[in-house]
Amino acid sequence: MTATDGPRQSHHLLLRRLHSLSGIVPIGIFLIFHLTTNSSVLWGAANTRMDGEGLERGVATFQHEVSWINNLPGLLIIEISLWLAIGFHSILGVFYAMSGKPNVGSYSHPDNWRYTLQRLTGYVGIFFILYHVATLRWGWTFLVPGGTRWSHEFAASTLAAALRGSEEGFTGAGIAVSLGYFIGITCLVFHFANGLWTAAITWGLTVSVAAQKRWGVVCAGLGVALMGAAWMALIGFLITDPGDARVIEARMGGGTHALPAEHADDAIGAASVGREP
Repeated sequence: MTATDGPRQSHHLLLRRLHSLSGIVPIGIFLIFHLTTNSSVLWGAANTRMDGEGLERGVATFQHEVSWINNLPGLLIIEISLWLAIGFHSILGVFYAMSGKPNVGSYSHPDNWRYTLQRLTGYVGIFFILYHVATLRWGWTFLVPGGTRWSHEFAASTLAAALRGSEEGFTGAGIAVSLGYFIGITCLVFHFANGLWTAAITWGLTVSVAAQKRWGVVCAGLGVALMGAAWMALIGFLITDPGDARVIEARMGGGTHALPAEHADDAIGAASVGREP
């Protein structure tokens, strides 16, 4: 070992630990919060504090949560911090993935498969996050079938329309986007759950095989729960009729400026009906 090997090894270990930590805080915490919020469009049907029945309560619950999030103090700072973490984790992750050498062809051990899947899901996750944010945050409607522009004031209806590909119903392009969402959210959940398991090894928290197995059970359980929430969210928006959701959102006070012009009058009418005694 040369005199520089010690510092170089220390820096490598520090970067590895920071890389794993950034995947947990804030990215992993945000993923849990995000999926819990989005899945409320389905589990919100049991929310007795909201008016309506069934999916109406789900839409109302989801819209209530989205409105609360978009009025958080310091939201811009939160977003900037999250993007810095995503950038750091993605760039370093791609470097590690390209410098690694998967050997599932020679050794079909579960650990080797997880190693490979961790990197593949990371690549898919990066592209999915960019598409998700570009279309639903930056307003790149040319990437959305039907050109639907997402609005936090009409969150469920515009997201449902984007996934369907049209306000009127499902289209081929909409089904392709929905399939992309299914693959994207599945990859992100696996990447986080499996990364949570490897992070404990990186930080020296699970040294023995027994400890790694016990922690693996915890990570698998969390992964199953998050996967359920992710799929619930997707299913919930796919079965939500944009028109019905828009009536509920307008009744809750959504602004009409965020809607396409052809739906603004409908929203005004829906809001008026909703306010009648």
